[in-house]
Amino acid sequence: MEILTDRPEERYAPGSMLHREGSDEPLTVTWSSAVADGPGWRIQFREVADRAAAEALVGAYLEIEAGPAAALPRGAYFWHEVIGTTVTSTTGEVLGTVRDVYRSGGAEVYTVDGGPYGEFDVPGVRDFVRIFAPRRGEIVVDTAALDLAPAGARRGAGDPERPKAPRRRPGPRRKATS
Repeated sequence: MEILTDRPEERYAPGSMLHREGSDEPLTVTWSSAVADGPGWRIQFREVADRAAAEALVGAYLEIEAGPAAALPRGAYFWHEVIGTTVTSTTGEVLGTVRDVYRSGGAEVYTVDGGPYGEFDVPGVRDFVRIFAPRRGEIVVDTAALDLAPAGARRGAGDPERPKAPRRRPGPRRKATS
């Protein structure tokens, strides 16, 4: 399993209960172990009796019951608290809304959509995110650091970063030989 928790030892301890996203049916951990030579964990569930049942979980998100014991430290948020938050620039321009969150490498990435820049990703690091307060409904990003261009904008012919077309050689073309 790919791990999205900071506390896998707690989450996957024998006896812990998980649920497939959107389901109330329990999945009770009977055994778990970190993968020694890579990321992730191997987990066995009481309710998953065979390979076919295990394959039905491929690609599924597993959730826990989040109650008072699941309180996060100050400055940390559950992904569902971030989704739907308005994203603005440092100048106050509305850039869109967080539509999805995923993890890449060691950082979370926020997919923003619905604004003048179309859909774009914001890595959740201080170089790009200036204010991160989803509970207040506020995420402020540095558009210059993200190098954003309005949706549909194309680089002009005089732009030095625009790739040049390959040059054609003058003269007759040769026939390919086999």
